[in-house]
Amino acid sequence: MKEPKHFLWRTEGKVGVITLNRPDRKNPLTFDSYAELRDFFRALDREPSIRTVVITGEGGNFCSGGDVHEIIGPLTKMTMPELLQFTRMTGDVVKAMRHCPQPVIAAIDGVCAGAGAILAMASDMRYASPTAKAAFLFARVGLAGCDMGACTMLPRIIGQGRASELLYTGRSLAAEEGLAWGFYNKVVDPVLPAAMELAQSLASGPTAAHAMTKKMLHQEWNVGVDEAIEMEAQAQAILMQNRDFRRAYEAFVAKKKPEFQGD
Repeated sequence: MKEPKHFLWRTEGKVGVITLNRPDRKNPLTFDSYAELRDFFRALDREPSIRTVVITGEGGNFCSGGDVHEIIGPLTKMTMPELLQFTRMTGDVVKAMRHCPQPVIAAIDGVCAGAGAILAMASDMRYASPTAKAAFLFARVGLAGCDMGACTMLPRIIGQGRASELLYTGRSLAAEEGLAWGFYNKVVDPVLPAAMELAQSLASGPTAAHAMTKKMLHQEWNVGVDEAIEMEAQAQAILMQNRDFRRAYEAFVAKKKPEFQGD
């Protein structure tokens, strides 16, 4: 992978770690970091050696959203075509996260606000520290809650009524409440080692199968039950031809743990 300029990237075995690293400002996003995140997640489709991705923040916070001075201020002076170019670009970050084949795990400390909450929402799973506070605070700056897919994705995660409350009020969702609502998969301290443990576990699993699970979880939002069942039948038939499926069978017969290779 090309070394990014606007966030940190490192690998631990088959796990890639994205770290938002402007801790003095609680890791806000800029025009450049939005675009680089979009391009980086798109490029992960061509990186089979990376099997799971963890996204986190530096300095005890996850992400404070769009930088007030570097994004919000300039937006107030843009024309409609320029604004639409920006909002489509931010939405493309979420699309890229959902379409990359690797499961994405958000490890969330402290502030997780605005676009930061969207990055967490767009991840496949979310681990939080006890200090984590997620806030979809668009209404507080005079904007609608329908930002970067929030009105379609958040209700599917926590339910329509709960999502409506967060998107209308912009209030913070504390860690334990977020866990009870299903926004967080786990609350743990420290959060990053726990997220890395999950990531390493997934990375040692059947990579092609995980990628197919992610694809079906995303695509089946738009179809009926009968169509979904047919899609899953075709998906499983494809994976039954994979070597990992045979490896699992042979390991079971030999009473051993399967060693998946991702093919």
